[in-house]
Amino acid sequence: MKKKLSYRDKLIDLAYIYNVKEIQDYVKSKKNLTTGQIELILKKNKIVIPKDFKTNFIKDNVYKPISKIKNNIFEFKEDQIKAKNKFFRKTKNFKYDIQRKISINIKNLWNNLGIIGLNFLNIIPTLGRTFYSFFANLLTELFNGIYNQQINPKSAKNVIIGFFVIFGVTTIIITGVNQFDETKQNKNVEVVKPELKEKKEDKKPKTQVKKEDKKLKTQVKKEDKKPKTQVKKKDKKPELKVKKKNVAEVILPDLNLKTETVLNLFKDVDYDLSQVRNKKLVKPIYFTQFPKDLNELSNSRLKKETFIKIVLPLIVAENEKIIADREKLKIVAGKKFTTEQEKQWLRQKLLEYKVKKGNMKELMIRMDIIPTSIALAQAAKESGWGTSRFALEGNAIFGQWTWSGQGIAPLDRASNKKHKILKFPILRASVKAYQNNLNTHKSYSNFRDKRLTMREKNKKISGLELTETLKNYAQTGSEYTKILIQIIKQNRLTDFETVRLVNSVKQVELSS
Repeated sequence: MKKKLSYRDKLIDLAYIYNVKEIQDYVKSKKNLTTGQIELILKKNKIVIPKDFKTNFIKDNVYKPISKIKNNIFEFKEDQIKAKNKFFRKTKNFKYDIQRKISINIKNLWNNLGIIGLNFLNIIPTLGRTFYSFFANLLTELFNGIYNQQINPKSAKNVIIGFFVIFGVTTIIITGVNQFDETKQNKNVEVVKPELKEKKEDKKPKTQVKKEDKKLKTQVKKEDKKPKTQVKKKDKKPELKVKKKNVAEVILPDLNLKTETVLNLFKDVDYDLSQVRNKKLVKPIYFTQFPKDLNELSNSRLKKETFIKIVLPLIVAENEKIIADREKLKIVAGKKFTTEQEKQWLRQKLLEYKVKKGNMKELMIRMDIIPTSIALAQAAKESGWGTSRFALEGNAIFGQWTWSGQGIAPLDRASNKKHKILKFPILRASVKAYQNNLNTHKSYSNFRDKRLTMREKNKKISGLELTETLKNYAQTGSEYTKILIQIIKQNRLTDFETVRLVNSVKQVELSS
Protein backbone atom coordinates (compact mmCIF):
# COMPACT_ATOMS: atom_id res chain seq x y z
CA MET A 1 0.00 0.00 0.00
CA LYS A 2 1.46 3.32 -1.12
CA LYS A 3 1.80 6.09 1.39
CA LYS A 4 -0.20 9.23 0.55
CA LEU A 5 2.13 12.19 0.24
CA SER A 6 1.18 15.62 1.47
CA TYR A 7 1.40 18.72 -0.72
CA ARG A 8 4.58 19.81 1.07
CA ASP A 9 6.26 16.43 0.55
CA LYS A 10 5.40 16.57 -3.13
CA LEU A 11 7.03 19.99 -3.41
CA ILE A 12 10.22 18.67 -1.70
CA ASP A 13 10.27 15.72 -4.14
CA LEU A 14 9.94 18.19 -7.01
CA ALA A 15 12.90 20.14 -5.60
CA TYR A 16 14.98 16.93 -5.57
CA ILE A 17 13.96 16.09 -9.18
CA TYR A 18 15.08 19.52 -10.43
CA ASN A 19 18.10 19.48 -8.05
CA VAL A 20 17.25 22.68 -6.19
CA LYS A 21 20.22 22.85 -3.76
CA GLU A 22 18.74 25.59 -1.58
CA ILE A 23 15.80 23.37 -0.54
CA GLN A 24 18.06 20.28 -0.30
CA ASP A 25 20.40 22.08 2.10
CA TYR A 26 17.48 23.20 4.24
CA VAL A 27 16.14 19.62 4.43
CA LYS A 28 19.60 18.21 5.29
CA SER A 29 20.07 20.78 8.06
CA LYS A 30 16.59 19.71 9.38
CA LYS A 31 15.22 23.23 9.17
CA ASN A 32 11.44 23.34 8.80
CA LEU A 33 10.46 25.26 5.71
CA THR A 34 6.82 26.23 5.29
CA THR A 35 4.89 25.24 2.19
CA GLY A 36 4.77 28.86 1.03
CA GLN A 37 8.58 29.24 1.36
CA ILE A 38 9.19 26.09 -0.69
CA GLU A 39 6.78 27.40 -3.36
CA LEU A 40 8.65 30.73 -3.55
CA ILE A 41 12.05 29.03 -3.90
CA LEU A 42 10.69 26.81 -6.69
CA LYS A 43 9.15 29.79 -8.50
CA LYS A 44 12.45 31.68 -8.09
CA ASN A 45 14.21 28.77 -9.84
CA LYS A 46 11.52 28.93 -12.60
CA ILE A 47 10.07 25.49 -11.80
CA VAL A 48 6.40 25.05 -12.70
CA ILE A 49 4.29 23.51 -9.93
CA PRO A 50 1.69 21.04 -11.27
CA LYS A 51 -1.96 21.78 -10.53
CA ASP A 52 -2.55 18.26 -9.15
CA PHE A 53 -0.24 19.09 -6.23
CA LYS A 54 -2.67 21.61 -4.74
CA THR A 55 -5.45 19.15 -4.01
CA ASN A 56 -4.39 18.67 -0.37
CA PHE A 57 -3.15 22.22 0.18
CA ILE A 58 -6.21 23.36 2.17
CA LYS A 59 -6.24 20.15 4.15
CA ASP A 60 -2.56 20.41 5.09
CA ASN A 61 -2.40 24.16 5.68
CA VAL A 62 -5.86 24.92 7.10
CA TYR A 63 -7.68 21.87 8.47
CA LYS A 64 -4.72 20.16 10.11
CA PRO A 65 -3.49 23.24 12.06
CA ILE A 66 -7.07 23.95 13.19
CA SER A 67 -7.57 20.37 14.39
CA LYS A 68 -4.20 20.53 16.17
CA ILE A 69 -5.26 23.74 17.94
CA LYS A 70 -8.57 22.08 18.88
CA ASN A 71 -6.72 19.13 20.36
CA ASN A 72 -4.44 21.43 22.33
CA ILE A 73 -7.45 23.36 23.68
CA PHE A 74 -9.18 20.11 24.60
CA GLU A 75 -6.07 18.80 26.39
CA PHE A 76 -5.70 22.14 28.19
CA LYS A 77 -9.32 21.94 29.36
CA GLU A 78 -8.81 18.37 30.60
CA ASP A 79 -5.69 19.42 32.51
CA GLN A 80 -7.61 22.30 34.10
CA ILE A 81 -10.44 19.96 35.15
CA LYS A 82 -7.92 17.50 36.63
CA ALA A 83 -6.21 20.33 38.51
CA LYS A 84 -9.59 21.51 39.86
CA ASN A 85 -10.52 18.01 40.96
CA LYS A 86 -7.15 17.56 42.65
CA PHE A 87 -7.63 20.87 44.50
CA PHE A 88 -11.11 19.89 45.69
CA ARG A 89 -9.84 16.50 46.84
CA LYS A 90 -7.01 18.17 48.76
CA THR A 91 -9.45 20.56 50.49
CA LYS A 92 -11.68 17.63 51.45
CA ASN A 93 -8.77 15.58 52.72
CA PHE A 94 -7.49 18.64 54.67
CA LYS A 95 -10.62 18.55 56.85
CA TYR A 96 -10.23 14.83 57.55
CA ASP A 97 -6.50 15.29 58.28
CA ILE A 98 -7.25 17.99 60.87
CA GLN A 99 -9.88 15.80 62.54
CA ARG A 100 -7.46 12.90 62.59
CA LYS A 101 -4.67 15.06 64.11
CA ILE A 102 -7.02 16.40 66.79
CA SER A 103 -8.16 12.86 67.71
CA ILE A 104 -4.51 11.70 67.86
CA ASN A 105 -3.59 14.65 70.13
CA ILE A 106 -6.56 13.92 72.43
CA LYS A 107 -5.56 10.26 72.57
CA ASN A 108 -1.97 11.18 73.45
CA LEU A 109 -3.20 13.60 76.13
CA TRP A 110 -5.44 10.90 77.57
CA ASN A 111 -2.50 8.45 77.65
CA ASN A 112 -0.33 11.05 79.40
CA LEU A 113 -3.06 11.62 81.99
CA GLY A 114 -3.17 7.87 82.55
CA ILE A 115 0.59 7.76 83.08
CA ILE A 116 0.38 10.68 85.55
CA GLY A 117 -2.43 8.85 87.39
CA LEU A 118 -0.37 5.68 87.62
CA ASN A 119 2.63 7.61 88.92
CA PHE A 120 0.39 9.25 91.53
CA LEU A 121 -0.91 5.84 92.59
CA ASN A 122 2.67 4.66 92.94
CA ILE A 123 3.35 7.63 95.25
CA ILE A 124 0.36 6.81 97.52
CA PRO A 125 2.09 3.88 99.37
CA THR A 126 5.08 6.08 100.22
CA LEU A 127 2.71 8.86 101.39
CA GLY A 128 0.81 6.28 103.47
CA ARG A 129 4.00 5.18 105.12
CA THR A 130 4.98 8.74 106.01
CA PHE A 131 1.48 9.52 107.41
CA TYR A 132 1.49 6.27 109.36
CA SER A 133 4.94 6.89 110.87
CA PHE A 134 3.98 10.53 111.65
CA PHE A 135 0.76 9.66 113.48
CA ALA A 136 2.36 6.64 115.21
CA ASN A 137 5.20 8.77 116.54
CA LEU A 138 2.76 11.52 117.54
CA LEU A 139 0.49 9.18 119.46
CA THR A 140 3.37 7.36 121.17
CA GLU A 141 4.89 10.67 122.29
CA LEU A 142 1.46 11.85 123.41
CA PHE A 143 0.70 8.80 125.54
CA ASN A 144 4.27 8.73 126.88
CA GLY A 145 3.88 12.36 127.88
CA ILE A 146 0.54 11.63 129.59
CA TYR A 147 2.08 8.66 131.36
CA ASN A 148 5.11 10.60 132.49
CA GLN A 149 2.88 13.63 133.28
CA GLN A 150 4.90 15.88 130.93
CA ILE A 151 1.83 17.18 129.03
CA ASN A 152 -1.04 19.20 130.44
CA PRO A 153 -4.13 16.90 130.88
CA LYS A 154 -6.54 19.45 129.31
CA SER A 155 -4.52 19.81 126.04
CA ALA A 156 -4.00 16.03 125.90
CA LYS A 157 -7.75 15.57 126.29
CA ASN A 158 -8.44 17.96 123.37
CA VAL A 159 -5.91 16.18 121.11
CA ILE A 160 -7.41 12.72 121.80
CA ILE A 161 -10.99 13.95 121.21
CA GLY A 162 -9.93 15.64 117.93
CA PHE A 163 -8.22 12.48 116.73
CA PHE A 164 -11.28 10.32 117.38
CA VAL A 165 -13.58 12.90 115.72
CA ILE A 166 -11.45 12.85 112.55
CA PHE A 167 -11.40 9.07 112.61
CA GLY A 168 -15.19 8.91 113.06
CA VAL A 169 -15.89 11.38 110.23
CA THR A 170 -13.67 9.45 107.80
CA THR A 171 -15.36 6.15 108.68
CA ILE A 172 -18.82 7.71 108.14
CA ILE A 173 -17.79 9.06 104.70
CA ILE A 174 -16.32 5.71 103.60
CA THR A 175 -19.42 3.75 104.74
CA GLY A 176 -21.71 6.25 103.00
CA VAL A 177 -19.84 5.84 99.68
CA ASN A 178 -19.96 2.06 100.01
CA GLN A 179 -23.72 2.11 100.65
CA PHE A 180 -24.26 4.33 97.61
CA ASP A 181 -22.35 1.87 95.43
CA GLU A 182 -24.36 -1.04 96.87
CA THR A 183 -27.67 0.66 96.01
CA LYS A 184 -26.46 1.17 92.42
CA GLN A 185 -25.55 -2.49 92.14
CA ASN A 186 -28.92 -3.52 93.57
CA LYS A 187 -30.71 -1.41 90.95
CA ASN A 188 -28.73 -3.09 88.19
CA VAL A 189 -29.53 -6.50 89.61
CA GLU A 190 -33.25 -5.63 89.71
CA VAL A 191 -33.16 -4.70 86.00
CA VAL A 192 -31.43 -7.96 85.06
CA LYS A 193 -33.81 -10.19 87.04
CA PRO A 194 -36.75 -10.13 84.56
CA GLU A 195 -34.41 -11.30 81.75
CA LEU A 196 -33.33 -14.24 83.84
CA LYS A 197 -36.95 -15.14 84.51
CA GLU A 198 -37.71 -15.01 80.80
CA LYS A 199 -34.80 -17.32 80.12
CA LYS A 200 -36.08 -19.75 82.72
CA GLU A 201 -39.57 -19.59 81.22
CA ASP A 202 -38.15 -20.20 77.75
CA LYS A 203 -36.41 -23.32 78.90
CA LYS A 204 -39.65 -25.01 79.94
CA PRO A 205 -41.24 -25.41 76.51
CA LYS A 206 -37.93 -26.80 75.22
CA THR A 207 -38.11 -29.60 77.78
CA GLN A 208 -41.70 -30.29 76.72
CA VAL A 209 -40.66 -30.63 73.11
CA LYS A 210 -37.97 -33.07 74.17
CA LYS A 211 -40.48 -35.27 75.94
CA GLU A 212 -43.09 -35.18 73.16
CA ASP A 213 -41.13 -35.51 69.92
CA LYS A 214 -37.45 -36.50 69.97
CA LYS A 215 -37.49 -37.17 66.20
CA LEU A 216 -38.54 -33.64 65.38
CA LYS A 217 -35.75 -32.31 67.61
CA THR A 218 -33.10 -34.25 65.72
CA GLN A 219 -34.45 -32.95 62.42
CA VAL A 220 -34.43 -29.37 63.69
CA LYS A 221 -30.86 -29.80 64.89
CA LYS A 222 -29.72 -30.96 61.47
CA GLU A 223 -31.49 -28.07 59.75
CA ASP A 224 -30.11 -25.53 62.25
CA LYS A 225 -26.52 -26.55 61.64
CA LYS A 226 -26.47 -25.34 58.05
CA PRO A 227 -27.43 -21.68 58.57
CA LYS A 228 -24.92 -21.41 61.42
CA THR A 229 -22.06 -22.28 59.09
CA GLN A 230 -23.41 -19.80 56.52
CA VAL A 231 -23.46 -16.97 59.06
CA LYS A 232 -19.87 -17.72 59.96
CA LYS A 233 -18.81 -17.48 56.33
CA LYS A 234 -20.60 -14.12 55.92
CA ASP A 235 -18.90 -12.73 59.00
CA LYS A 236 -15.48 -13.64 57.66
CA LYS A 237 -15.83 -11.61 54.41
CA PRO A 238 -15.15 -8.11 55.80
CA GLU A 239 -11.89 -9.42 57.35
CA LEU A 240 -10.52 -9.75 53.77
CA LYS A 241 -8.98 -13.16 54.50
CA VAL A 242 -9.16 -15.06 51.21
CA LYS A 243 -7.64 -18.48 50.58
CA LYS A 244 -5.24 -18.76 47.67
CA LYS A 245 -6.72 -21.95 46.28
CA ASN A 246 -10.28 -22.43 45.02
CA VAL A 247 -11.31 -18.76 45.23
CA ALA A 248 -15.07 -18.40 45.16
CA GLU A 249 -16.92 -15.19 44.28
CA VAL A 250 -15.68 -12.40 46.57
CA ILE A 251 -17.79 -9.22 46.81
CA LEU A 252 -15.89 -6.56 48.74
CA PRO A 253 -18.22 -4.54 51.01
CA ASP A 254 -18.46 -0.75 50.99
CA LEU A 255 -15.59 -0.36 53.46
CA ASN A 256 -13.86 2.64 51.85
CA LEU A 257 -10.71 0.55 51.50
CA LYS A 258 -7.30 2.16 51.12
CA THR A 259 -5.06 1.38 48.16
CA GLU A 260 -2.52 -0.32 50.43
CA THR A 261 -5.22 -2.72 51.70
CA VAL A 262 -6.33 -3.47 48.13
CA LEU A 263 -2.76 -4.23 47.02
CA ASN A 264 -2.27 -6.54 50.03
CA LEU A 265 -5.50 -8.35 49.13
CA PHE A 266 -4.26 -8.89 45.56
CA LYS A 267 -1.04 -10.38 47.00
CA ASP A 268 -3.02 -12.69 49.31
CA VAL A 269 -5.08 -14.17 46.46
CA ASP A 270 -2.17 -14.21 43.92
CA TYR A 271 -3.97 -11.80 41.58
CA ASP A 272 -1.38 -11.03 38.91
CA LEU A 273 -2.16 -9.57 35.45
CA SER A 274 0.66 -11.51 33.74
CA GLN A 275 -0.99 -14.76 34.92
CA VAL A 276 -4.37 -13.49 33.71
CA ARG A 277 -2.85 -12.77 30.28
CA ASN A 278 -1.31 -16.24 30.04
CA LYS A 279 -4.06 -18.40 31.53
CA LYS A 280 -6.99 -16.24 30.30
CA LEU A 281 -8.63 -16.59 33.72
CA VAL A 282 -9.52 -13.89 36.25
CA LYS A 283 -10.63 -14.30 39.85
CA PRO A 284 -14.16 -13.09 40.64
CA ILE A 285 -13.28 -10.30 43.08
CA TYR A 286 -15.92 -7.57 42.84
CA PHE A 287 -15.20 -4.14 44.36
CA THR A 288 -18.14 -1.86 45.11
CA GLN A 289 -16.02 1.30 44.79
CA PHE A 290 -12.52 2.58 44.00
CA PRO A 291 -10.04 3.35 46.81
CA LYS A 292 -10.20 7.09 47.58
CA ASP A 293 -6.42 7.45 47.67
CA LEU A 294 -5.71 5.69 44.33
CA ASN A 295 -4.37 8.92 42.84
CA GLU A 296 -1.73 9.12 45.60
CA LEU A 297 0.19 6.23 44.00
CA SER A 298 3.32 7.77 42.50
CA ASN A 299 3.97 4.77 40.23
CA SER A 300 1.68 5.28 37.20
CA ARG A 301 2.13 1.68 36.02
CA LEU A 302 1.01 0.32 39.41
CA LYS A 303 -1.95 2.72 39.39
CA LYS A 304 -3.07 1.47 35.95
CA GLU A 305 -2.63 -2.19 36.94
CA THR A 306 -4.67 -1.66 40.13
CA PHE A 307 -7.44 -0.01 38.08
CA ILE A 308 -7.50 -2.89 35.55
CA LYS A 309 -7.55 -5.48 38.38
CA ILE A 310 -10.62 -3.78 39.92
CA VAL A 311 -12.61 -3.22 36.69
CA LEU A 312 -11.69 -6.38 34.69
CA PRO A 313 -13.70 -8.94 36.77
CA LEU A 314 -16.78 -6.67 36.62
CA ILE A 315 -16.67 -6.42 32.79
CA VAL A 316 -15.99 -10.16 32.32
CA ALA A 317 -18.83 -11.07 34.73
CA GLU A 318 -21.35 -8.92 32.83
CA ASN A 319 -20.14 -10.31 29.46
CA GLU A 320 -20.52 -13.89 30.71
CA LYS A 321 -24.04 -13.05 31.87
CA ILE A 322 -24.86 -11.77 28.36
CA ILE A 323 -23.43 -14.97 26.81
CA ALA A 324 -25.61 -17.09 29.13
CA ASP A 325 -28.66 -15.00 28.10
CA ARG A 326 -27.79 -15.46 24.39
CA GLU A 327 -27.65 -19.23 24.80
CA LYS A 328 -30.97 -19.23 26.66
CA LEU A 329 -32.53 -17.02 23.95
CA LYS A 330 -31.44 -19.49 21.24
CA ILE A 331 -33.12 -22.33 23.16
CA VAL A 332 -36.32 -20.37 23.82
CA ALA A 333 -36.52 -19.08 20.23
CA GLY A 334 -36.15 -22.64 18.87
CA LYS A 335 -39.06 -23.97 20.96
CA LYS A 336 -42.59 -24.32 19.57
CA PHE A 337 -44.13 -24.10 23.03
CA THR A 338 -42.70 -22.02 25.86
CA THR A 339 -43.47 -22.11 29.59
CA GLU A 340 -44.91 -19.16 31.50
CA GLN A 341 -41.57 -18.65 33.20
CA GLU A 342 -39.77 -18.50 29.82
CA LYS A 343 -42.36 -16.04 28.49
CA GLN A 344 -41.83 -13.79 31.52
CA TRP A 345 -38.05 -13.93 31.06
CA LEU A 346 -38.44 -13.05 27.37
CA ARG A 347 -40.68 -10.06 28.16
CA GLN A 348 -38.10 -8.83 30.68
CA LYS A 349 -35.27 -9.08 28.12
CA LEU A 350 -37.30 -7.28 25.44
CA LEU A 351 -37.82 -4.39 27.88
CA GLU A 352 -34.17 -4.44 28.97
CA TYR A 353 -32.84 -4.21 25.41
CA LYS A 354 -35.63 -1.81 24.26
CA VAL A 355 -36.88 -4.08 21.48
CA LYS A 356 -40.46 -3.44 20.30
CA LYS A 357 -43.09 -5.88 18.98
CA GLY A 358 -41.23 -8.96 20.12
CA ASN A 359 -38.60 -8.78 17.34
CA MET A 360 -36.44 -11.81 18.22
CA LYS A 361 -33.86 -11.12 15.50
CA GLU A 362 -33.25 -7.58 16.77
CA LEU A 363 -33.05 -8.87 20.34
CA MET A 364 -30.34 -11.37 19.32
CA ILE A 365 -28.37 -8.54 17.62
CA ARG A 366 -28.53 -6.31 20.67
CA MET A 367 -27.94 -9.07 23.23
CA ASP A 368 -24.19 -9.37 22.70
CA ILE A 369 -20.90 -8.70 24.47
CA ILE A 370 -18.86 -5.51 24.56
CA PRO A 371 -15.18 -6.36 23.90
CA THR A 372 -13.23 -6.17 27.14
CA SER A 373 -10.50 -4.05 25.53
CA ILE A 374 -13.00 -1.32 24.53
CA ALA A 375 -14.72 -1.36 27.94
CA LEU A 376 -11.40 -1.07 29.79
CA ALA A 377 -10.12 1.70 27.48
CA GLN A 378 -13.33 3.75 27.82
CA ALA A 379 -13.40 3.22 31.59
CA ALA A 380 -9.78 4.43 31.84
CA LYS A 381 -10.42 7.46 29.60
CA GLU A 382 -13.69 8.57 31.20
CA SER A 383 -12.68 7.99 34.86
CA GLY A 384 -9.04 9.09 34.66
CA TRP A 385 -7.95 5.56 35.61
CA GLY A 386 -10.36 5.54 38.57
CA THR A 387 -9.29 8.90 40.03
CA SER A 388 -11.93 11.32 38.68
CA ARG A 389 -14.48 13.06 40.90
CA PHE A 390 -17.36 11.23 39.19
CA ALA A 391 -15.71 7.81 39.71
CA LEU A 392 -14.93 8.41 43.39
CA GLU A 393 -18.17 10.15 44.42
CA GLY A 394 -20.71 8.37 42.21
CA ASN A 395 -19.04 5.14 40.89
CA ALA A 396 -19.47 6.62 37.38
CA ILE A 397 -16.78 4.85 35.35
CA PHE A 398 -18.00 5.64 31.82
CA GLY A 399 -19.16 9.27 32.16
CA GLN A 400 -22.77 8.66 31.03
CA TRP A 401 -25.01 11.75 30.88
CA THR A 402 -28.46 12.09 32.44
CA TRP A 403 -31.16 14.76 32.50
CA SER A 404 -33.58 13.07 34.87
CA GLY A 405 -31.83 10.49 37.09
CA GLN A 406 -29.52 10.98 40.05
CA GLY A 407 -26.24 12.50 38.99
CA ILE A 408 -23.29 14.76 39.70
CA ALA A 409 -23.14 18.17 38.04
CA PRO A 410 -19.84 18.83 36.16
CA LEU A 411 -17.84 21.77 37.46
CA ASP A 412 -17.09 23.09 33.94
CA ARG A 413 -20.73 22.80 32.76
CA ALA A 414 -22.09 25.77 30.83
CA SER A 415 -24.86 27.80 32.45
CA ASN A 416 -27.35 27.00 29.66
CA LYS A 417 -26.84 23.20 30.02
CA LYS A 418 -28.56 21.02 32.62
CA HIS A 419 -27.01 17.59 32.12
CA LYS A 420 -25.43 15.56 34.93
CA ILE A 421 -23.10 12.57 35.10
CA LEU A 422 -25.14 9.48 36.02
CA LYS A 423 -24.49 8.22 39.56
CA PHE A 424 -24.46 4.52 40.63
CA PRO A 425 -24.58 2.72 44.00
CA ILE A 426 -21.79 0.26 43.05
CA LEU A 427 -19.22 -0.09 40.25
CA ARG A 428 -20.88 -3.13 38.66
CA ALA A 429 -24.10 -1.16 38.12
CA SER A 430 -22.09 1.37 36.10
CA VAL A 431 -20.63 -1.43 33.92
CA LYS A 432 -24.09 -2.91 33.30
CA ALA A 433 -25.58 0.50 32.37
CA TYR A 434 -22.67 1.17 29.97
CA GLN A 435 -23.12 -2.18 28.19
CA ASN A 436 -26.87 -1.60 27.92
CA ASN A 437 -26.23 1.88 26.51
CA LEU A 438 -23.99 0.56 23.68
CA ASN A 439 -26.44 -2.28 22.98
CA THR A 440 -29.61 -0.16 22.82
CA HIS A 441 -28.96 3.51 21.93
CA LYS A 442 -29.47 4.60 18.30
CA SER A 443 -26.11 6.46 18.31
CA TYR A 444 -24.27 3.11 18.38
CA SER A 445 -26.18 1.27 15.64
CA ASN A 446 -22.97 1.20 13.52
CA PHE A 447 -21.19 -0.51 16.40
CA ARG A 448 -23.88 -3.21 16.57
CA ASP A 449 -23.99 -3.66 12.78
CA LYS A 450 -20.24 -4.21 12.53
CA ARG A 451 -20.35 -6.62 15.47
CA LEU A 452 -23.12 -8.56 13.69
CA THR A 453 -21.04 -8.87 10.49
CA MET A 454 -18.21 -10.28 12.59
CA ARG A 455 -20.62 -12.84 14.07
CA GLU A 456 -21.92 -13.81 10.63
CA LYS A 457 -18.39 -14.27 9.28
CA ASN A 458 -17.40 -16.30 12.41
CA LYS A 459 -14.71 -13.75 13.14
CA LYS A 460 -13.35 -12.86 16.58
CA ILE A 461 -15.04 -9.76 18.01
CA SER A 462 -12.07 -7.40 18.01
CA GLY A 463 -12.05 -4.26 20.09
CA LEU A 464 -9.62 -2.44 17.79
CA GLU A 465 -11.91 -2.94 14.77
CA LEU A 466 -15.04 -1.85 16.62
CA THR A 467 -13.48 1.22 18.25
CA GLU A 468 -13.84 3.30 15.08
CA THR A 469 -17.64 2.99 15.31
CA LEU A 470 -17.78 4.85 18.66
CA LYS A 471 -17.31 8.38 17.29
CA ASN A 472 -20.67 9.47 18.74
CA TYR A 473 -19.66 8.60 22.30
CA ALA A 474 -17.77 11.89 22.76
CA GLN A 475 -17.94 15.38 21.26
CA THR A 476 -14.41 15.07 19.86
CA GLY A 477 -15.49 12.28 17.48
CA SER A 478 -12.63 10.63 15.59
CA GLU A 479 -10.04 12.13 17.96
CA TYR A 480 -11.77 10.28 20.80
CA THR A 481 -11.51 6.94 18.97
CA LYS A 482 -7.82 7.58 18.24
CA ILE A 483 -7.20 8.05 21.98
CA LEU A 484 -9.06 4.78 22.73
CA ILE A 485 -6.95 2.85 20.18
CA GLN A 486 -3.81 4.35 21.71
CA ILE A 487 -4.89 3.26 25.24
CA ILE A 488 -5.68 -0.28 24.00
CA LYS A 489 -2.32 -0.67 22.24
CA GLN A 490 -0.14 0.93 24.93
CA ASN A 491 -1.67 -1.16 27.76
CA ARG A 492 -2.08 -4.42 25.72
CA LEU A 493 -5.80 -4.56 26.53
CA THR A 494 -6.54 -6.96 23.65
CA ASP A 495 -4.95 -9.68 25.82
CA PHE A 496 -8.05 -9.57 28.04
CA GLU A 497 -10.64 -10.07 25.27
CA THR A 498 -10.88 -13.86 25.75
CA VAL A 499 -10.51 -13.84 29.53
CA ARG A 500 -13.22 -15.62 31.57
CA LEU A 501 -13.98 -16.04 35.27
CA VAL A 502 -12.26 -18.78 37.28
CA ASN A 503 -15.54 -20.16 38.66
CA SER A 504 -17.41 -19.91 35.34
CA VAL A 505 -20.02 -22.68 35.15
CA LYS A 506 -19.98 -22.73 31.36
CA GLN A 507 -16.42 -22.23 30.21
CA VAL A 508 -17.32 -20.41 27.01
CA GLU A 509 -14.83 -18.11 25.35
CA LEU A 510 -16.08 -14.55 25.03
CA SER A 511 -15.23 -14.51 21.35
CA SER A 512 -17.56 -17.42 20.56
